[in-house]
Amino acid sequence: MIALFRLLAHVPLPLMHAMGRWLGWAVWWLAPGYRRRFKAHAQAAGLTPAQYRPAIAAAGAMVAELPWLWARPQGESVLPKVLRWEGIEVFEAALAARQGVIMIVPHLGSWEMYGQAVGERFFADHGPLTALFRPARKKWMAEVLAGSRDRTGLQTLPTTVKGVRGLMRTLKQGGYTGILPDQVPPAGQGVWAPFLGRPAYTMTLLPRLAQTTGAKVFLGVCERVPGGRYVVRFEPFEGTALTDPNASIEDAAAAMNEGIERLIRALPGQYVWDYARYKQPREEMEVAQ
Repeated sequence: MIALFRLLAHVPLPLMHAMGRWLGWAVWWLAPGYRRRFKAHAQAAGLTPAQYRPAIAAAGAMVAELPWLWARPQGESVLPKVLRWEGIEVFEAALAARQGVIMIVPHLGSWEMYGQAVGERFFADHGPLTALFRPARKKWMAEVLAGSRDRTGLQTLPTTVKGVRGLMRTLKQGGYTGILPDQVPPAGQGVWAPFLGRPAYTMTLLPRLAQTTGAKVFLGVCERVPGGRYVVRFEPFEGTALTDPNASIEDAAAAMNEGIERLIRALPGQYVWDYARYKQPREEMEVAQ
């Protein structure tokens, strides 16, 4: 599998995206459970088939781009693949203020490209982008992911209490981080909050970091565009309960979900609609809060 990833990493991204779009539709027709979950989530959000159908092909394109993102040769830059940056001036000003920056980056577009592109672009002036990372359980996947995380501009910390403390220290020292906020956290590490028309168990880690560190918060997305290229966007997220240290954690989580929902509704054709966002949280021995 590792050899296959390394081989596919040399295939041009436009071709991989094209093959991936075919893969997305193949899975759609061959996996009825996937299809039902995908449609149920999109319809609960009030979307029409015309709005969510592009996400079927986009799911395949997401899978197809992973070999290049995870297994391309070390030193090969992602930046030539970025077509443009939107909102970068405000983001650069926040980094320069050295008050810490948190990027809310949901399962929308290419979040893997987002992290690598941002870390690579700002590493020289602001150090690496720091993120929490849970190692894969399967050995071959862990080896592949190790190559993706060991890139210029990226630094990972474990999803443990020690890792969270390290992330908080990074923010207080003026560093920056990107967090996937629409994952279902373990029991005890979240609250129930509205999300795309339904209650969803929502992480409290990001809201607590925002409220306790005073870091600037941005919504972030990396949109795929034709030609194997990408657009990276930064949107300041201020004036809500998420950045108010006096707001309740329930209100902060709800505000975060509102921001994520706004991103998704602006780009519904690149959201991962089949993700089991509304499942019950699992029990976990170590609480990373």
